[in-house]
Amino acid sequence: MAGLWADRLGMAGVGADDDFFELGGDSLLAVRIIEELRREYGVEVSPLEFYLDPTPAGLAGAVEKGRAAV
Repeated sequence: MAGLWADRLGMAGVGADDDFFELGGDSLLAVRIIEELRREYGVEVSPLEFYLDPTPAGLAGAVEKGRAAV
């Protein structure tokens, strides 16, 4: 997740606990990332889940939770 964020935000590196919005991310980019995760991992991550824990670690947890539900 951190690599995906770094790529989309145009940064050299992102840590597991870095906040997406504090790094300059916005809601449109968040929705694009959510859609990319749906295509790549086949899971639905809600925007609310993303906004409640906007870190790579939090998003990875949401993806794992989605995979377990499938």
